[in-house]
Amino acid sequence: MIEYGRVADPYGVRGWLRVVVDDPELLAAAPVWWIDGEARAVKESRAHSGTLLALLEGIENPEQARTLKGKAVSIPRPEAGEGRYYWSDLVGLEVVNEQGVVLGVVKQMSSNGAHDVMEVKGTKEDARTRLLPFVPAYVKKIDVQKKRIDVAWEADW
Repeated sequence: MIEYGRVADPYGVRGWLRVVVDDPELLAAAPVWWIDGEARAVKESRAHSGTLLALLEGIENPEQARTLKGKAVSIPRPEAGEGRYYWSDLVGLEVVNEQGVVLGVVKQMSSNGAHDVMEVKGTKEDARTRLLPFVPAYVKKIDVQKKRIDVAWEADW
């Protein structure tokens, strides 16, 4: 589950909730939300003044809605899609060059504005930290299940 928003307060007299969220469209498209570990079916939702308003199954009045105030709203993480990856899935993967040399492990991902960058923490033998461009010219294969990224990058670069 990924936390996407937080219940702000009740809205109106029918039990609607106001939810503070960065991406209202993504949360509005989810048919079920998890609030405080409990699945709640979404009857209706709509964007309103920079927040998301929602009417959930089992919430019929403002008093019931008020009990959810401040609680996190989560939904299952959407699939990244073919050839796309969440940065959190790449952290911890071993980075190996075309000669079979282990360059290290991805410690974090970032963006420099032009493209994404992998920060690769070296091995015991070569403890350097490298910044590798996360672009197809250098990243040749990613296997999340095998926890490995193959790259076209020399060990002495």
